[in-house]
Amino acid sequence: MIREANANDISSIIDFQLKMALETENLNLNKKVLTEGVHKIFKYPSKGKYFVAEINEKVIGSTMITYEWSDWRNGTVIWLQSVYILPEYRGQKIFSRIYKHIKQIAEQDTSIAGIRLYVDKTNQHAQSVYQTLGMNGDHYATYEWMK
Repeated sequence: MIREANANDISSIIDFQLKMALETENLNLNKKVLTEGVHKIFKYPSKGKYFVAEINEKVIGSTMITYEWSDWRNGTVIWLQSVYILPEYRGQKIFSRIYKHIKQIAEQDTSIAGIRLYVDKTNQHAQSVYQTLGMNGDHYATYEWMK
């Protein structure tokens, strides 16, 4: 089942983000900072929202969406971020279900112009999944400066 996350899911989301940062970037996140950041999404919904996947009432994955205004499209672009699926559930199309759930929401909301995400250039498996879902990475490269 895919659903919008609620406050009861916060500990799972924090745990997933700690694991994802370590797994994908070999980065140990500051748990206090992360916890405050996750709580802010629930306190200030305009910042974004989380969706979770669960099986038998066990949360097995999550994704956060945030919003970008596009003047070119006169609409909001949803950014998928913080994607994490527990390792033992990978390869079972859990992310595909999350994506399709969010895409259905976007298709029904005329103010949503599209969906974007970024992926590490070396993560070939994730890129293959995204391409299978009909997304493409042909247009943009992402650059950043982080404090």
